[in-house]
Amino acid sequence: MIILIAKWLVVALSFLLAAYLVPGIIVQSFYTALVLAVVWGVINLTAKPLLTILTLPISLLTLGLFSFVINALLLWFLGTVIKGFEVDGFIAAFLGALIIAIASWTGNLLLKSVGK
Repeated sequence: MIILIAKWLVVALSFLLAAYLVPGIIVQSFYTALVLAVVWGVINLTAKPLLTILTLPISLLTLGLFSFVINALLLWFLGTVIKGFEVDGFIAAFLGALIIAIASWTGNLLLKSVGK
């Protein structure tokens, strides 16, 4: 249970880092980042696998790099749904999704090494 909460906090902090580094992304509060982390997780469990299957031919042609575009579109979508979170365009969404992915991966890697 503690690991799940720690991973949730890592993703929330990743959203805050993306908002800090990318000029077109705004996260108004830490509470908004926590809500974003939950919704991001739900979307990654439900919509992303479906979108990945639907765009499989494009993903094969781009050797999987199209998954970055899917992440950017999902992040851009979250900017329209979550109050207190704004994404100004596709480029900001793409850079933000990239930062969130790298920061979340790094944070989860650190959690694994601490847990050993």
